[in-house]
Amino acid sequence: MGALVTSAIELTRVRKVYGGGTVALGDVSLAVAPGSFVSLIGPSGCGKSTLLRLAAGLEAPDKGMVTVHGVPPADAAAAKLIGFVPQSPALLPWLSVLKNVTLPQKVNRGAARRRQRFTDLGTSRSPAAPDMLELLERVGLGDAVYRLPAELSGGQRQRVAIVRALGLRPDVLLMDEPFSALDEFTREALQDQLLALWEDMRITVLFVTHSVSEAVRLSDTVVVMARPGRIAATVAIGLPRPRDQRLLADRQFHDCEDQVRGLLRDAWSAPDAA
Repeated sequence: MGALVTSAIELTRVRKVYGGGTVALGDVSLAVAPGSFVSLIGPSGCGKSTLLRLAAGLEAPDKGMVTVHGVPPADAAAAKLIGFVPQSPALLPWLSVLKNVTLPQKVNRGAARRRQRFTDLGTSRSPAAPDMLELLERVGLGDAVYRLPAELSGGQRQRVAIVRALGLRPDVLLMDEPFSALDEFTREALQDQLLALWEDMRITVLFVTHSVSEAVRLSDTVVVMARPGRIAATVAIGLPRPRDQRLLADRQFHDCEDQVRGLLRDAWSAPDAA
């Protein structure tokens, strides 16, 4: 039996520098507890998306270590422990909604065997794949399963992307500003649906956003980042769950928003330092 894994995602003194000497992340350490919802927020160019890509195994750090359930992200991704939702849904235009969301299950039939290897080491659970029709129904797409992406609204396409990412029941869901292009009403509706799915599945979510309200409403913890690629502050959000629309009018909610906004203002005004 392997050592007990206490973090779903862990970065230890991670540094990432791009061509020309641009520091994307500098000596960043972060531990995300299993089953928690953590948001990254900060000014453009502070390294939020880079951190997410490192956790997804899409890039490698120049220095330091990144693990997902105690293993390298590339290994976790190969075992389909990681789901990724980008800013753009990137659906296959010639496939129906149902075929888009079930495609990962069809092309990754060996993932269950690779996942079992990590389960045996105590690093992951091994849940059954969810019913995709049921998930589509839950996010309001029950009448759209045979439509093509071009027949959907932007909010509907993003719902499809979220359901697709959940298709192999990942342990970790990484989301890179998935609601940024949506109007406020649609955005709040998708927040409701995401929270409902998360509360049922209790997977770990690492969520990048530029919206203070969104970060506070969704998260257990908000990580405030600053340039160049550093963590300026970590804020525990002690608001009760479940969090419905009534929370938006609550004084405690606005107090949390004010706290995060103040830290963001400090992050914006802080001078860049390599």
